[in-house]
Amino acid sequence: MGLRGFILMVLCMAGLGLGDSGSARAQVAPSPRQAILTIDPERLFADSLYGERVDAEIAADTQALQKEFQQLEADLTAEEKDITEKRATMAPADFRALADAFDAKVQKIRKTQDAKARELDHRLEQERAKYLNLVLPVLGELMKERGAAVILDHRMAFAVASGVDITEEALQRIDATIGDGKTQDAAPKE
Repeated sequence: MGLRGFILMVLCMAGLGLGDSGSARAQVAPSPRQAILTIDPERLFADSLYGERVDAEIAADTQALQKEFQQLEADLTAEEKDITEKRATMAPADFRALADAFDAKVQKIRKTQDAKARELDHRLEQERAKYLNLVLPVLGELMKERGAAVILDHRMAFAVASGVDITEEALQRIDATIGDGKTQDAAPKE
């Protein structure tokens, strides 16, 4: 018997009560129909109005940072060329001082640009965390309606029944509740 057959057998036994160790099922309340739900957390953010707004803002800021970097790179290339051309007319010590100052300037610019890029990454992480806090009440309501005890990342589930993934329904409710996060001051509607 293959793995699929074994899983089906275990599921059938559990469904028929054969997997019990003799406990009286009549005394235990029936499990909720969908005790476990799944969700695609990446899609939940990326496909929401909030996530689309954040992604657009981050993309615009990233593009501006890239343009700034390209301009800095062009300026530094021109400055390096100028320093290289001056080398023949300068004393070695003077050239070394000029070259060292240029290297220090390049390192400072690189650190500054790296810090700006890290700030964009940090901002995205902060927005994702803020979004999660805003959507928890919506997800909690969906859990309550479905009688669910837990929502799992859909990637953690090996096999699921239809109707267990609530990503689409959650997206619709979240967009209706918080929109893009700017228009309602990112506060859930009551």
